[in-house]
Amino acid sequence: MVLKEQGGPLTEKQKKMLQEAERSCERISTLVAQLSELGKLEAKELAVSRQDVDLAALLRDVANDMHEGEDRGVRLDVRAPNQPVMVTGDRARLSAAVTTLLHAALRERGEPGVIVAECSVVGSAPAWAVLAVGTEDTLAPLTHAGFSAPPPFDEWRGGVGLALPVARRVVEALGGALWSAPGDRPRAGSALKLPIRT
Repeated sequence: MVLKEQGGPLTEKQKKMLQEAERSCERISTLVAQLSELGKLEAKELAVSRQDVDLAALLRDVANDMHEGEDRGVRLDVRAPNQPVMVTGDRARLSAAVTTLLHAALRERGEPGVIVAECSVVGSAPAWAVLAVGTEDTLAPLTHAGFSAPPPFDEWRGGVGLALPVARRVVEALGGALWSAPGDRPRAGSALKLPIRT
């Protein structure tokens, strides 16, 4: 109400202070919601719905709304097949997980360049839908790292938010896995795999 100047006009300094307070409250609210969701996922108390989801289409939809890094010359290149890559999952939660992975990769890119998000099908029996997010030179090793002994996922990178831990729990609840780039470059990318719907 004060920010909308219902009690009278504000100075520019007052407006900026109130706007920052409002942003801080939104961050706290988001953190509390993520903490609640993470706790429920850990305790297996949160039902993850199961419906047909086209992972390739979901990636394109999420990428269309992604603008992180544009001000720093970081561009997102999406590679997804034209045919559906069908998985069984919770579309809303998968969308949040994919958004989180893309956002983290774009945010962590220190200099201008390209982050690639590639959706593909790997294997035949069983077949997996794989979404790898990284630089051009990390995509192939990143994709294949998840099929022997996947490297651990660095879910605490990028600050104190809980979006990455929640994303990992959602993917695991759907029978998949989430991992970081192998070797000494965990921030060079991340990938997830989900079983192809049969």
